[in-house]
Amino acid sequence: MHQLVTTSDGSHTIYVPDLDDHYHSIYGAVQESLHVFIRNGFDYCNEDPVKILEVGLGTGLNALLTAVRSHGGTRQIFYTGIEKYPLQNEIVKVLNYPLFTGENGKVVFDEIHACEWGKMHSICDNFNLTKINGDLLKENIEGCFNLVFFDAFGPDKQPEMWTGDVFKKISGITTNGGILVTYSAKGEVKRNLEESGFKVSRIPGPPGKREMIRAIKY
Repeated sequence: MHQLVTTSDGSHTIYVPDLDDHYHSIYGAVQESLHVFIRNGFDYCNEDPVKILEVGLGTGLNALLTAVRSHGGTRQIFYTGIEKYPLQNEIVKVLNYPLFTGENGKVVFDEIHACEWGKMHSICDNFNLTKINGDLLKENIEGCFNLVFFDAFGPDKQPEMWTGDVFKKISGITTNGGILVTYSAKGEVKRNLEESGFKVSRIPGPPGKREMIRAIKY
């Protein structure tokens, strides 16, 4: 059974006993997502509109932070998140991420989880969300993305998600100059990305991790 865990910055993550792993860093869930996916991904990408693919929608934290970051701006966001195992509502409703995202955070977070799977929804202002309940390994993902948030469980826990075949599939739906960011900086991940058409950089990671990866499709 999933277990709620409070991380070092006060935000929640979820522990999955079957994988012996957490959805987010125990050193700070919100802190990690802001560093990896927002500052080094969303803020680094200048495309307008920007089409984002998240591998591992999970708790919806990355989608929430992206929506909040885009609020009040002019850039249109088209966000697609794929998740094989959607969280149960009983878990979602106790997650405390809205406490970290301002007065509209709870409304946006609730809408992210309440909206129907398989259809595009305008969540707020210029943030549009499509949720796919499916398996990346089998699903035919349509579209061409400028930015990829790769947030699967770690290579040692879900090795099938970090293979060359998976990154080649992602490369095939990523624009030239498109960006992929992930918290992992393992050598095999770097090599698999490079063999799939990405130029890979290791950059400083969030608290608790020395490095992370940002890769550019060429």
